[in-house]
Amino acid sequence: MSPVQQAKLWLVDHVHLAKDALHIYVALLLFLGSALLFKWPLRSWKPWSVVLAAALIGEAWDLRDSVTYGTSIDLTANLKDIWNTLFWPTALLILARTTRVFERGAAVTARDAR
Repeated sequence: MSPVQQAKLWLVDHVHLAKDALHIYVALLLFLGSALLFKWPLRSWKPWSVVLAAALIGEAWDLRDSVTYGTSIDLTANLKDIWNTLFWPTALLILARTTRVFERGAAVTARDAR
């Protein structure tokens, strides 16, 4: 087992989350963290692309480990992991592009409208 796989299993064991949940947490951390770090708006494709790159690299690494260590390859599981990883960042990107939820002053404007 590769060090990457060992690290993932260690993380699953020590944070008491399923691997699927871990994909979601990491995706949100990457999406929001990269937007904050690089001052990218959430409506930009850039934070989403960071998550996409991480998901694809992670799954490529899993496939590489399967080939290297002779374990079975389950492409359905790999696709599910990519789907799981991209779902909430995609939802947030769509919300940021189609609503005013993430705009500055949107909360004040909504409150003043009452």
